[in-house]
Amino acid sequence: MPTHTTAVYDDLPLTLSEAGDGRPVLILHGGGGPATVTGLAGHLARTAHTLTPVHPGWDGTLRPAWFTGIGDLALAYLHHLHDRGLKDVAVVGSSLGGWTAAEMAVRDTAGLITGLVLINAVGVHVEGEPITDFFALDARGVAEHSWHDPDRFYRDPAGLPPDRRAAVQANLATMRTLAGDPYMHDPELLHRLARVRQPTLLLWGESDRIVTPAYGAAYAAAFGDGRLEVIPKAGHLPHLERPEAVFPLIDDYLARTRTQQP
Repeated sequence: MPTHTTAVYDDLPLTLSEAGDGRPVLILHGGGGPATVTGLAGHLARTAHTLTPVHPGWDGTLRPAWFTGIGDLALAYLHHLHDRGLKDVAVVGSSLGGWTAAEMAVRDTAGLITGLVLINAVGVHVEGEPITDFFALDARGVAEHSWHDPDRFYRDPAGLPPDRRAAVQANLATMRTLAGDPYMHDPELLHRLARVRQPTLLLWGESDRIVTPAYGAAYAAAFGDGRLEVIPKAGHLPHLERPEAVFPLIDDYLARTRTQQP
């Protein structure tokens, strides 16, 4: 997809890919980086105008020193949508990207966002359902917690080229800066979600051990109009593990929540 860079603030360039025509759909990746949503973006670009940014600090992009939290990320994306004059925007976010989408929704006083899809999102504290400490896991542990079929997706990091290993470590360092303290959540977010009134779809892999389906159920219940769909035989990234189950659910949701007809 064509990639370009635009300035959100004087010291914050934003790198994003755009494709397709139709309703604007902002697609937000998780800690694994933009490659984790490439297939989803390609699918949605068939019927929508997709905007797929690289979060500042991922894959070598610039992150200013003051840019230290998911709230900063949420506001930057809202300001970009506002600057572009985009309306009837659907935001689809995976994991940390889902958290960012939720933070955008509670800050969206202009009503730009009319659709919200969270895929195995982190971002809230649920009593009795702790978020697994991702930073304490080795590569095999990450695979065991993230995938329904870890043997299919596990890659030994020792087999990666040195530049790719360095990029992964840099991405993890950025994620720790933005989401490490408090760990992977905003203590106030769960209490604010009831003010998000647009229908919100939460998709959850039933085998996720980073954030469990029970965590997802509590997340969905906190929204003013939230609905949880559990995806069998999938883990933390069901859009990669079971796209044939996930994509139709998102397609149907986007069609039902569109407010501006072509």
